[in-house]
Formats: sequence, structure tokens, C-alpha cells
Amino acid sequence: MFLSFEHYRHPVLPRAAFLRRLSMSTLLGLSLILASLLVGMAGYHWFERLSWMDSFLNAAMLLGGMGPIWSPQTDAGKLFAGVYALYSGLAVLAIVGIMIAPVVHRFLHRFHADLADQIEQIDPVQPPR
Repeated sequence: MFLSFEHYRHPVLPRAAFLRRLSMSTLLGLSLILASLLVGMAGYHWFERLSWMDSFLNAAMLLGGMGPIWSPQTDAGKLFAGVYALYSGLAVLAIVGIMIAPVVHRFLHRFHADLADQIEQIDPVQPPR
């Protein structure tokens, strides 16, 4: 699977493979943003009878963390807006995590590899774990 990461005992991924992993996680993150935006647009369009452009604006503002532009008028619209707002807050955090995970993993993996090399230089007869 493209989101699986190498074990800390394995060598650091070559640059080309890392860039491929980073582009795949970015593509997944952007796909999740697009899907979330489409769900928000559909909800505002069907529950509140907003135009597609107004639905896009409301969904994008919520997904971006700015808050809604249009106040829902119907009970169904209010329920949808509340659930979508809660979802948006969590989705943005998860999507950012997915998109930066390869960078954080590479940094920590390199740090661990450097630390292991230093320990090996100090005590070369240390048994492997």
C-alpha cells in the first residue's frame, strides 16, 4: 500500500521513491478535500435550496475554517450545517495529517538512522534489537 512506511530498521527511502510517496499522499489529500467539498455543496443545495455557486461558497468557507456565509433556514438545513461543520473541522486535521505524514516520517526516520549510527560508533558490539 502506498501509505505504508518503512520500518525504522530499514534504510531511508531514496529521493525518487519519497517524492512518489509524497505526491500520492498529496493526491489523496486533495481527493478527500474535493469529495468533502462536493458533499457540502450537495447538502446545501438540496437541504437549503441554494444555488450551486452559493453552495460551493458555504461549503468552502466551512471546510476552510472561516464559517458559513448563509444561515440555514430549515431544520434539515440546520442539522446538515451542524454535522458538516463538525465533519469539516475533523476532516481538515486528518487531511493535513495525511499530506504531511511522509515528510514527518522521513525526518524522524533520518533522525533515528543518524542516532543509530552514532550509537554504533560508540559501541560497535551492541547486539541488534
